Amino acid sequence: MKFGWKVFGDGRTLGPGDVVGPGERLNWGLTIGIGMQHVVAMFGATFLVPLLTDFPPSTTLFFSAIGTMLFLLITGNRLPSYLGSSFAFIAPILAATSSNGHAGAIFGILSAGILLAIIGFIVHFAGVRWIELLMPPVVTGTIVALIGFNLAPAAWRTTAYAEDSQGNHILDEAGHVIVNITGGFAKAPLTATVTLAAIILITVLFKGIIGRLSILFGVLVGYVFAIFRGEVDFEAIREAAWIGFPEFTAPTFSPAVLGLFLPVVFVLVAENIGHVKSVAAMTGENLDKVTGRALIADGLATTLAGSAGGSGTTTYAENIGVMAATRVYSTAAYWVAAITALLLSLSPKFGAAISTVPAGVLGGAATLLYGMIGMLGVRIWMQNRVDFSNPINLTSAAVPMIIGMANFTYSNGDITFEGIAIGCAAALVIYHLMSYVSKLRGTSIEPASPASAPAGSELDK
Repeated sequence: MKFGWKVFGDGRTLGPGDVVGPGERLNWGLTIGIGMQHVVAMFGATFLVPLLTDFPPSTTLFFSAIGTMLFLLITGNRLPSYLGSSFAFIAPILAATSSNGHAGAIFGILSAGILLAIIGFIVHFAGVRWIELLMPPVVTGTIVALIGFNLAPAAWRTTAYAEDSQGNHILDEAGHVIVNITGGFAKAPLTATVTLAAIILITVLFKGIIGRLSILFGVLVGYVFAIFRGEVDFEAIREAAWIGFPEFTAPTFSPAVLGLFLPVVFVLVAENIGHVKSVAAMTGENLDKVTGRALIADGLATTLAGSAGGSGTTTYAENIGVMAATRVYSTAAYWVAAITALLLSLSPKFGAAISTVPAGVLGGAATLLYGMIGMLGVRIWMQNRVDFSNPINLTSAAVPMIIGMANFTYSNGDITFEGIAIGCAAALVIYHLMSYVSKLRGTSIEPASPASAPAGSELDK
């Protein structure tokens, strides 16, 4: 592995067709600037996950930075990538936290990371073809889509029972348990509407980096609006120290959450493979041999985050967008981004400021964000030209989608499987069972040849 980067040209100028490869860099002034731009690109999405799941933002940023460094080391500085918070974890975290607490959800993240790392080792030695056969585009798209649409109710509102100081439920005059709206669009509809409108308008009003960061800037607009409405409490910022370590939380062994989190691994596999193919296409370098290492690295980064209270990680398409715009694929810029993120995570005051984003603002952003996750699954179908006139493809998507959106639930002892887990299993079983039977009997159209999921992750998949 090389830690030295060859200076590209004079280090200052780029011609119209010039491309700075992973092993090259511009002068350090420009490299630092590009690296900080990568931090801005990942910022909005990475911080939305802990805010929506009530995880400490500074802890998430800390493990995001450490995970990025680990990724660069394991891939030998050949694959430029930033590891940010994965949206695929939002639904299982919310479900696991409500039933098994914060520490139980962290155990789920830890377990998903271990499984992803194991898959990475298998891919490293056996190749990626078996994954493409197991998860053709119709299955991959369905899994991504049902995870997003499973979150739809949480976009509208999240609730909690009102309790007294002894933890007893408070009843109203009719004897019914009082339920308080704690988050979502319904918590502050006007603020949520302003936030959502700002995101939508910024997306079409501005070009370049501002347009690509519409969620971040839309949240800022909503935040300012919430301040004028008196919905923001600054007390936590005043009390927080300028410098200090993030809050770490150990996981609690909770096998009941495994059914919620392990299906997320399918999404992480698709995202990482897509990222490798995307970077390879942009740089013209064959990176197939690095695919296994990328999966191992993301798996270990997620495992590390899950061992101490951070959100699960994934490669980020927001940063692919920055590379595409600048044509600078230097891994030196990603080391700068990781170090910058690490320094920010060591400021409790910065983390406290992020935590003051009110529920109405988050509800507005989540309304778009959750829908985008679902539609990214649809995009996978479209980019891979999935033929839904084929009853195998149609059924393989239709049944799991309803299972995910309705959040079908099955309990067996202490273990509970909900919509995401059951839907993912249904997608795999239905597709492969129908394909096998139809080939055996000659009763259906031959399904299209499996292909890998399209490049990208998160907001721009």
